[in-house]
Amino acid sequence: MKAKKWLATGVSIIALSAMILSACGTKDGGDASTGTGGSKPAAASVLDEIKSRGKLVVGVKYDTKLFGLKDPASGKVEGFDVDIAKALAKQIVGDENKIELKEVTSKTRIPMLDNKEIDMIIATMTINDERKKQVDFSDIYFKAGQSLLVKKGSPIKTIADVKKGTKVLAVKGSTSVDNIKQKSPDATVLEFDNYQDAFSALKAGQGDTLTTDNAILYGMAAQDSNYEVVGEPFTDEPYGIAIKKGESALLQAVNDGLKTLQSSGEYNKIYEKWIGKAPSK
Repeated sequence: MKAKKWLATGVSIIALSAMILSACGTKDGGDASTGTGGSKPAAASVLDEIKSRGKLVVGVKYDTKLFGLKDPASGKVEGFDVDIAKALAKQIVGDENKIELKEVTSKTRIPMLDNKEIDMIIATMTINDERKKQVDFSDIYFKAGQSLLVKKGSPIKTIADVKKGTKVLAVKGSTSVDNIKQKSPDATVLEFDNYQDAFSALKAGQGDTLTTDNAILYGMAAQDSNYEVVGEPFTDEPYGIAIKKGESALLQAVNDGLKTLQSSGEYNKIYEKWIGKAPSK
């Protein structure tokens, strides 16, 4: 009898414990201590993270005169893309100085964005369908076109002169490589990690011409008057600001910021400072 009473008492205790646990839990079986109902709290958007830290982190080029070039003496990075980044920092976090610039190349910029090392890419990045699979792009903020840079006196005057036996220098990860292979399939294309390396190779006689967007080439020609941009652009290269896919709030903030820069006249001031006469609308 004692054993039966003990067994009945044990069953009662177990049943009572189950009732208490059930009462403490949420209706859908979630964690009572958090009240989450078993679902994880929504992850903060990149825009929320930017505002929380009070600083915008932007990937820019360090080797592209006129757009993003680091002065080895002062350590300052300056250019059109840098000024656009600062203007957007003012729009998004309220102060153009609340910004951190990180160096990217055509090869590293998307991986750095995916790894959340940067919030966005403002680095002479052409909008195309292939890249749209990897990132979301802002509205177009600069219109460029691919051209050729040669030493003055070169027989190469247009894309038609780039034939079999011509050595063309380009940068890894850029659309310029694919474009030149399509336009001049018989030419030999040599790829470099960045624009300064490619330009140094051209000056060292390792190639006959260097190809990329005309805006970048004009910056190289400004560095050395022995070189010039020749021929008409043979592609359209619309630049966009790249955002991690799905970050719609940040994308909207960037597009709103660009519209404000345009309507206020600040965009034209930045354009004229670095590129020349602002394009007509």
